[in-house]
Amino acid sequence: MKHRRANPLVFALALAGAACTPGGAATTAPSAPGGSAPIVSAPGDPSVEPTGDATPDERADWPDSIVLGLVPSREADVLVENAQPLADALAEALGIEVESFVPQNYTGLVEAMGAGQADIGAFGPGALVLAEERYGVEIILQSERFGSATYHTQWMTNDPDKYCQDEPVADEDGLLGCNGTTEATEGPLGEESIPLVEGATVAWVDPTSASGFLFPAAQLIDAGLDHEADVEGIFAGGHDAAVIAVLDGTAEVGVSFDDARGGILEERPEVAETVVTFAFSPEIPNDGWTVRAELPDTLKDAIKQALLDYAGTEEGAATLNAIYEIDALVEADQEAFEVVRETAEKVGIPIED
Repeated sequence: MKHRRANPLVFALALAGAACTPGGAATTAPSAPGGSAPIVSAPGDPSVEPTGDATPDERADWPDSIVLGLVPSREADVLVENAQPLADALAEALGIEVESFVPQNYTGLVEAMGAGQADIGAFGPGALVLAEERYGVEIILQSERFGSATYHTQWMTNDPDKYCQDEPVADEDGLLGCNGTTEATEGPLGEESIPLVEGATVAWVDPTSASGFLFPAAQLIDAGLDHEADVEGIFAGGHDAAVIAVLDGTAEVGVSFDDARGGILEERPEVAETVVTFAFSPEIPNDGWTVRAELPDTLKDAIKQALLDYAGTEEGAATLNAIYEIDALVEADQEAFEVVRETAEKVGIPIED
């Protein structure tokens, strides 16, 4: 692939319900706050003997089971299936049952962590800082892709004549881009074309997404535009859905992580010649892995180590890549998330409770 460095796990604000999409060999867990539909989860397969280092005394106050929550950056049933080996590995390492679930929207996971219905959360940068501020979740690890701890928004269009300052060219995957987007690995880029978005229909991802709303909305503000009044915004609900909205002509412009087009390339090969990238946002810190603050400290430490150990195996690397295109898990850079807070304030969405 070229510079595909992101999966946007994303930032949640609207306290919507957390109904889930069923799929795979799933079981039903309690409903998330604010929604009446059940959360769909896939149970782990705990072994009799845990492989971790915690002593029986340290494990005495551990719960019998924990829940791993994943934000729905792609289809829920695919995420549940892809996450099953991770749930199994955590269950084996910890010696307790581990279930995974995917809420209908990003806010669902924030609220589930706050309500004690999820214990581990794989969050995008915005949702991460919201959950930290609102419910005190603890950031334990950060995702790394292509050796980088950051990613960016890509702006896309089906009207390159309007937004491209040069002729679109294909990258190694045959996906078109202009204004240098096929060669660059970091943003910002192509910002001279962003004022041209005025009056266009824009496919955002979710009102809570860092790369799918927060950072590109801030770019519109920097360009002298109102991100609500000066564009016709629609929320596609996912990064692949935002790509499809541009592909099908529902929107003239769309935003997503770079490069969400690859996720639909096999099913919709015409995306390669129809959807053209023309700009990048500034860099955004990668998604993070969190634990609920109320868990015993020994369990928090064991979860962190189990995730690191699993990521270091061949199977673990393949699983994390299948879930969120993660190459490695590293110590979290707590200060890096300050830019997310600042950007949220600029867009008028304070993260404080």
